[in-house]
Amino acid sequence: MLSIKRKKIYLILVVLFFAFVIAAGCTGSGDESAGKINKDSASGEELKKAVLIAIPYDTELSSANVLKIVLREAGYDIEIKTVDVGIAWQGLSSGSGDFYVGAWLPTCHGQYLEKFGDDIVFVRKNLEGTRCGLAVPDYVKVNSIAEMNANKELFDSEIVGIEPGAGIMKGTEDAVESYSLDYNLLTGSEVGMCTALKSAIDSGEPIVVTAWSPHWMFVKWDLKYLDDPENVYGGEEYIASYTRKGLKEDMPDLYSFIERFHWETSDMESIMLDMNEGMSAEDAAQKWVDNNPELVNEWLDKTS
Repeated sequence: MLSIKRKKIYLILVVLFFAFVIAAGCTGSGDESAGKINKDSASGEELKKAVLIAIPYDTELSSANVLKIVLREAGYDIEIKTVDVGIAWQGLSSGSGDFYVGAWLPTCHGQYLEKFGDDIVFVRKNLEGTRCGLAVPDYVKVNSIAEMNANKELFDSEIVGIEPGAGIMKGTEDAVESYSLDYNLLTGSEVGMCTALKSAIDSGEPIVVTAWSPHWMFVKWDLKYLDDPENVYGGEEYIASYTRKGLKEDMPDLYSFIERFHWETSDMESIMLDMNEGMSAEDAAQKWVDNNPELVNEWLDKTS
């Protein structure tokens, strides 16, 4: 009786062993293919892999997905790595990402540039005319941050913010201190802030939120920035492209593409608005690419 049990155990172990070998063989082939070269399943062409770091905000998801689509035509398989803003800058400086096109400067991400700027490579400004600050619906009579303390009951002494690590949250903490605001800065998310803003506007209530443009909320609703006489948030901002050190030598074609990449606030806002209305980031980006062949060809250096 004991020998029969041993035989059964032996057979089970043999089966498990071969199952493990087969599974290991299958997963092993997948790991080996995850190198610097991938094949396009449609064309069979080899694609060079590169990592684009992005913060999971609509502004960055719009640009990241556009670049992923366009760079495939240039022979690159782009992995979009979404991380918090501090990790984005740190990752680029450590080389865990290849490039980043969402640096809001000189104020919004200024603290990160100061910390990591020596370890990364500035390429160019890719979008100008951006802005960060506090915003309210246009029907609110308050026009300046300096007026907020006198109207704190109007806003329930609350500023509706986003994720605590965001550059604009650091700027707003500085604004609270600079203007001695008797307000609570609420942390949350971009989605949560926009939901609170929509709810207030639908009911005609006052609200003050952390805001930046380009953003679809400025297209969807009539909003205004509060004047910032202390210039805590700085003036007009821009979005810049950076790479890790060595990318120009490792992937010169990709670096040249990044040198050519630029667009307007209206381009980014159109994608974000489609995303807000239910379209996926990928589909919204594809729609924009299809509708803007001239600019896409300029990026791809196909204009001649």
